[in-house]
Amino acid sequence: MEREGRKIAVDIERKRVRISISHGEDEEIFKLTLDEARDLKETLNTTIEDYMQRQNLRID
Repeated sequence: MEREGRKIAVDIERKRVRISISHGEDEEIFKLTLDEARDLKETLNTTIEDYMQRQNLRID
């Protein structure tokens, strides 16, 4: 996934999920266990769903 100089790459390394986030010259690497990756997935899904619901709210 790449957007305006930001790149996110996800790979599998043996029993870990490796997430690399690059922005310009900076790079951050996270190595998660499978359970941590599943928890992150659930948290992201919940957060995105919450965001989508908030977009549909209309404040008068």
